[in-house]
Amino acid sequence: MAAGRRVALVTGGMGGLGEAICVKLAALGYVVVTTCSPSNTRAEQWLRRMRERGCDFHAYPCDVGQWQSCVACVKRITDEVGPVEVLVNNAGITRDMTFRKMDRASWDAVMHTDLDSCFNMTKQVCDGMVDRGWGRIINISSVNGQKGAFGQTNYAAAKAGMHGFSKSLALEVARKGVTVNTISPGYIGTRMVMAIPREVLDGKIIPQIPVGRLGKPEEVAGLVAYLASEEAAFVTGANIAINGGQHMQ
Repeated sequence: MAAGRRVALVTGGMGGLGEAICVKLAALGYVVVTTCSPSNTRAEQWLRRMRERGCDFHAYPCDVGQWQSCVACVKRITDEVGPVEVLVNNAGITRDMTFRKMDRASWDAVMHTDLDSCFNMTKQVCDGMVDRGWGRIINISSVNGQKGAFGQTNYAAAKAGMHGFSKSLALEVARKGVTVNTISPGYIGTRMVMAIPREVLDGKIIPQIPVGRLGKPEEVAGLVAYLASEEAAFVTGANIAINGGQHMQ
């Protein structure tokens, strides 16, 4: 799955899952660029830590939920690094609460970051992919977008919407050498998940997973790497579950 010097852009690449995706793509030869929140004060520290691991990443501040921020960010990336040929829409947040308690701000925050971001970022790179006759767009959704989850009407709606976006865009660009796919991870052992109280993990979450453990970020990253590869050219419009058997369709 050699990548040559293709530019891969991973939104939210400094999080637990995003970092694993960045590291995997770099190991395969991609020039890896990540976005980070404009308010992120640890970006340089993260870049330095990655360089110590042998990963020389590029990072650009961007509010992926805001159109103009995405326009400016991708223009800088294109001018300074090169045209984006692999886009991984990975950035996401949660604002969990029952619908009864959910306010408009919590709904909007999740929609902007998790769903609007797919339009905002993909719009900047898709035409270029079509013109060049090659591209990979990979949207990181969630098992809860497939099955729903208590207290996550905003998150589940946004994550389900991501795959509707993938399927429709995949139809439009399929003959142009561009694939668009969704990955729906289950519970992955990121820092966010590992912050869940141990009694909840062991007593409620892991018993729901047939393989009996959390997923590894590297396992999801391996799936991203496949979908970004030449070998995945016949896979488009798919929603690939990676959840240890927790939810099957």
